[in-house]
Amino acid sequence: MPTTLELPKIYEAAQDFMPLNGTDYLELYVSNSKQAAHFYKSAFGFQSHAYAGLETGLQDRESYVVIQDKIKLVLTSPLKSGTAIGKHIDSHGDGVKVIALWVDDATAAYENAMQRGAKSFLEPTKESDDNGSVVRSGIYTYGETVHVFVERKDYNGLFLPGFKKWETPNYNPESVGLKYVDHMVGNVELGRMNHWVEFYEKVMGFVNILSFDDNDISTEYTALMSKVMSNGNGRIKFPINEPAEGLKRSQVDEYLDFYEGEGVQHIAVATDDIISTVRQLRSRGIEFLRVPDTYYDAVTDRVGKIDEDIAPLRELGILVDRDDEGYLLQIFTKPVEPRPTMFFEIIQRKGAQSFGKGNFKALFEAIEREQELRGTL
Repeated sequence: MPTTLELPKIYEAAQDFMPLNGTDYLELYVSNSKQAAHFYKSAFGFQSHAYAGLETGLQDRESYVVIQDKIKLVLTSPLKSGTAIGKHIDSHGDGVKVIALWVDDATAAYENAMQRGAKSFLEPTKESDDNGSVVRSGIYTYGETVHVFVERKDYNGLFLPGFKKWETPNYNPESVGLKYVDHMVGNVELGRMNHWVEFYEKVMGFVNILSFDDNDISTEYTALMSKVMSNGNGRIKFPINEPAEGLKRSQVDEYLDFYEGEGVQHIAVATDDIISTVRQLRSRGIEFLRVPDTYYDAVTDRVGKIDEDIAPLRELGILVDRDDEGYLLQIFTKPVEPRPTMFFEIIQRKGAQSFGKGNFKALFEAIEREQELRGTL
């Protein structure tokens, strides 16, 4: 693995105090890691990868790592009562705790962040085994979510020191074609969006590349506001949502109520063939939000010519939007946890660099229909 990556800078206004090479892994705190690993394998097409727990010397927790192309999910559960992990799950339910970012120098990333006002989660720590060493450090972001900086240049192992290979020779469902994390969306309290925008600008050198107000993201009943933060090479994008005043409680309000604080609302994962991916996900039991069938009557008038036939998009409920760079196709799952909190977006970009503004109204009306069924609108 090279010491550094010379990734082109596409957002020149980004200061890039800590150049980021990409998403390293996402760690979810879950109540039953073994069952969660089985779910992500069976439903989402992830593969068994690594394990840490009692068999590797841990006494308080266990973690299963599942992988699909460049996406690594770490699913962690406590083994005893009274742990910090257990208390996190008790407060928030299952959800994302760690957004790990691949860097060339985890110590420098941490020191830069701390000098610019970050709150420490993990001081630079070197972990080693027979395959070399990894340096990790970390800072807090919104809510109890953290960013961990991972330096791997001196490591040739499977995942991290302390993990062993996890094999399930008799059960490895095929991939559904998910490739990498496209972006991750955080929900924050009313009036806190600009605070976190400034945090990413000041502490991490990001730039605000897109902004949406309540005129862009609203329906008859609810509204929200959002700003998209990105690092310079565009590998890491974090939209940040806050609720806006409406006649009823928005999806962000619902999330904040049930997550009991700020946190990651959804993980957007990319595919090169969204029709195939969504067909497979549906066949494995994943449920998606649906927009009215009339959405497709005018979609080509709105977005122009696209490569895909409208019929399978209509059948599957896949949305389409266009910007100056091209178009995108996207679809959103229903929440994948008992609480109506975290969900996934499946996205295929055909040149577009935006986030589907033209779909906001139809999408949020679909979310409102689900909220109404739950009695939380």
